[in-house]
Amino acid sequence: MRRKVSIIGAGNVGASAAERIVMRRLADVVMVDIVEGLPQGKALDLNEAAPVDGFDMHLTGTNGYDATGKSDVVVITSGLPRKPGMTRDDLVAKNFAIVKSVTEEVARRSPDAILIVVSNPLDAMAHTALKVSGFPRERVLGMAGVLDSARMRFFIAEALGVSIENTHAFVLGGHGDTMVPLPRYSTVAGIPITELLSKEKIDAIVQRTRDGGIEVVNLLKSGSAYYAPASSVVQMVEAILLDQHRILPCAAYLKGEYGYRDLFLGVPVQLGERGLEKVIDITLMPDEKAALDRSAAAVRELVEKLPL
Repeated sequence: MRRKVSIIGAGNVGASAAERIVMRRLADVVMVDIVEGLPQGKALDLNEAAPVDGFDMHLTGTNGYDATGKSDVVVITSGLPRKPGMTRDDLVAKNFAIVKSVTEEVARRSPDAILIVVSNPLDAMAHTALKVSGFPRERVLGMAGVLDSARMRFFIAEALGVSIENTHAFVLGGHGDTMVPLPRYSTVAGIPITELLSKEKIDAIVQRTRDGGIEVVNLLKSGSAYYAPASSVVQMVEAILLDQHRILPCAAYLKGEYGYRDLFLGVPVQLGERGLEKVIDITLMPDEKAALDRSAAAVRELVEKLPL
């Protein structure tokens, strides 16, 4: 039986993710958007690319939710994007109502689905989806750490002039200004970057990783990043649909891990067909734990603003 992934929001992130999913032959895709003709047009355009690119997966575009029924994975990208000068925190009130409504629609039609939340502010919107859906924590995840780590990996490779394939990066915490990149756990071919780069260069990479999203926003001047976020979504979708048991940094709902409870926070997790299989709890140095505490406090402050 063919697998199904529904993507709510047919904007740049949603459509780019849809393209990558069918190109990798992972699943059929349903794209939902409130703009009449937008998801239908993008789905038709991608279907017409199938004979050239050689994939048999099918895309459906719709303005309603019925076609999403019995989805294996639902990706929620709906919401207003950040604009120059706008922080993720500014989006809380505006995007809460959108994510709440979307979650109600998809959870009713796909009660066994795994939800991947992309909407910002990420950690707060994942919290919204969890509470509104009533799903167990294993089936609600936020896409953040994969993207943040990918950005850090690129900056490391660029600084050292090495292949991306040789790099690994480790980023914890909330998806925002308080995220916690960990140089001690970031490596090139297994060698910690602390052995390869000066403190000044590492500090610059850490700061650029934190500013990765807004750097793109400021360059585009209209809209926000979508290629890297879409690729990051697809890596999570692939780990789930192919039951890879892959360890990826994701926003997960913690129940005591790292000393936090009832909070979404970016941590390394193992992903498989059931969603979250386990949280990888690592030992942090005092300064790293203090930084993570600050990030967790910032996320909790946002969550407390949600009318749940």
